[in-house]
Amino acid sequence: MLSLNAVNTFYGKSHVLFDVSLEVRRGEIVALLGRNGVGKSTTLGTIMGLVPAHSGSIRFGETEILGRKPHQNAMAGLGFVPEERWIFPNLSVHQNLLMGIKPGYFKKTAGSGWTIERAYDSFPQLAERKDQLGGILSGGEKQMLTIVRTLLGNPELILIDEPTEGLAPIIVDRVNALIADINRQGLTVLLVEQNLQTCLRLAHRIYILSKGAVKWTGTPKDLEERKDIRKQYLEI
Repeated sequence: MLSLNAVNTFYGKSHVLFDVSLEVRRGEIVALLGRNGVGKSTTLGTIMGLVPAHSGSIRFGETEILGRKPHQNAMAGLGFVPEERWIFPNLSVHQNLLMGIKPGYFKKTAGSGWTIERAYDSFPQLAERKDQLGGILSGGEKQMLTIVRTLLGNPELILIDEPTEGLAPIIVDRVNALIADINRQGLTVLLVEQNLQTCLRLAHRIYILSKGAVKWTGTPKDLEERKDIRKQYLEI
């Protein structure tokens, strides 16, 4: 569904991604693990078109998307949930959700994709707060709002960047349950995460990045058995 081949990305003159190659198959949750500053978020930004790649190939389905604009990738079926939880703080929850609907989806009826009605049915906590301003929500509620707003664009593949960062453990469990649930409903997920236990619990496959390059790939079971890999690339 998504494949990166030898992707190199720069910030100015700084070389950040070094020949990154990975693939995401339809129906999977694939996790990118690694310490801070190793290029995980840059990888998602490069896929989405927010950070221009210098060289390589990024294919979404049969289409080469390297060099395309973020809005083109969004219309093609990519969804992006940024680490910063970019919501509109002065808009209500309902207005924030409306911002996620792409042209052509306004006439979708219940059962044919993600709609406002389905979002409220699936996430009653948002329905209860639909008239509240986004800026006064808790961190966990903002994360839920950001994910659900992205779902309303009806993506085929959703890129999620550090969804549990800074959240209390009980909220982490809720966010993880949300990600697992949308995957069970058929959505493919590429997840950037630092929390090893989250990745072991959710992911079908894992890639570990270090210094902007893929250093290891395997299943959660493989990683559980590789204490040397965990110590080399994940432990602080």
